[in-house]
Amino acid sequence: MRYGIWTPLPHTVRSDAAMEDAVADLRTPGAGGDVDKSFQIAVDVVRRAEALGFATTLIAERHLGPDLEAWTVTAALIAHTRRIELMCAVHPGIVSPQLAAKMGASLDRISGGRFAVNVVNGWYEEEFDVFGNGGWLDQSDARYRRMGEFVDVMKGLWTEEIFTLEGEFYRCERGRLPIRPVQLPNPPIYAASRAEAGKEVVARACDAWFVAYDPGYANADANLAGFARAIEDLDRRSALCGRSLSYGISAHVICTESASEAEERVEEYGSRDPVSAVAAKGLGAGLVGTPRQIADRLRYLESIGIDCPLVHFYPMMDGLEIFAARVIPLVEGS
Repeated sequence: MRYGIWTPLPHTVRSDAAMEDAVADLRTPGAGGDVDKSFQIAVDVVRRAEALGFATTLIAERHLGPDLEAWTVTAALIAHTRRIELMCAVHPGIVSPQLAAKMGASLDRISGGRFAVNVVNGWYEEEFDVFGNGGWLDQSDARYRRMGEFVDVMKGLWTEEIFTLEGEFYRCERGRLPIRPVQLPNPPIYAASRAEAGKEVVARACDAWFVAYDPGYANADANLAGFARAIEDLDRRSALCGRSLSYGISAHVICTESASEAEERVEEYGSRDPVSAVAAKGLGAGLVGTPRQIADRLRYLESIGIDCPLVHFYPMMDGLEIFAARVIPLVEGS
């Protein structure tokens, strides 16, 4: 199993005092010291995860949040890490696929082949209109058609000497990329979509799918029961394209000494602030309970084909240490 962790950024993890202090600096002109506090939090957690054997980290993107820009953070993290894969998020409609291909190849080379990309179709209309120059598309199917063309152009420039696409959203006439990635045939392309059109894009052109589920711990049992069917469906779709996929799952983890204590903590989520509510959605993966309960669920996920749990905690560093010391040995020792 390949363990992954979310790089802690203000909009991606349940906020603690240190992150709130960092956000106050981010919002204040002239505030901060030699190193941005939010970046230091990210570095500390990712480096510790790497030392503990984690294989990948997601650097999520929220243009309208009080967050450092994801591709910039990814580039900076290269200098602070040695082995961990750096999975950077990108939004079709905000960044062009040609530029993403050039930046991705650059980061892949600078990192020694540790770059990956997470293609995010997006849902935040204002974000696309502000940072995508009015790039929001009202129709969901249109957004997925754009996502498909985005992946085709980016991947085509990575893998072909000359690439041409005359699409609905992107035009690339005899395009070429003067530099090429280290990884062959291309840096890994991850995506998370629950829409039928999005699943078709993933099956046809991406390398890994983050399994979709209904958010919130109340849905955890039903979600766990449905994961195998979801994977079978994507296996079928990708096989029709002559391809195979790997599978991950994004999850928030609550690990405690007793199941009752974990249940009590679940009740706290979503009641504090909007970002805590985001973390609460990740409880739908069901990684809540004692170390043994969580390890059993991870072994089940692995048995149906999910080999990359991408996790976050509250507090991040404390949760990471507990997970590495108490849960992973139970999974690996089984």
